[in-house]
Amino acid sequence: MSHSEKAVVFFKQGYNCAQATAAAFADELGLDEDAVLRMMAGFGAGVGGLRETCGAVSAMVFIAGVLAGHHAPNDREAKKSLYTTVRQMAKAFADKHGTTNCAELLRSASCQPATDPAERNDEYYVRRPCARFVASAAEIISRTFRLHSS
Repeated sequence: MSHSEKAVVFFKQGYNCAQATAAAFADELGLDEDAVLRMMAGFGAGVGGLRETCGAVSAMVFIAGVLAGHHAPNDREAKKSLYTTVRQMAKAFADKHGTTNCAELLRSASCQPATDPAERNDEYYVRRPCARFVASAAEIISRTFRLHSS
């Protein structure tokens, strides 16, 4: 199963966009899946329901940090490289979906953004575009870091 497929499975189990996207990479990165789900829990709904940066995009930043953030605090070139990678991934997401902003992504799919989590049911999954966003974010991460799941 691809990372994108794994991310969608997590999302359809009820996890938020950030959790679903990041957890899809946990095993391959040697991270504890439950720990990743806990760490990413507050990033859903555009960071805690603020409807700002999409949780799937936040997960891309998290994974980039895990994969490329191991550097000395004064290593400006390593930081620059990481930040460039993050900007490139965010741009790829925005190029595909028009924005990285959660509220704008939802409005573009005729969904009304709310601060509180919505009930997850069949209707939710039909009308919400979020499964597409977690799949795209996972594709971008896989492509950027050349990660291939089995």
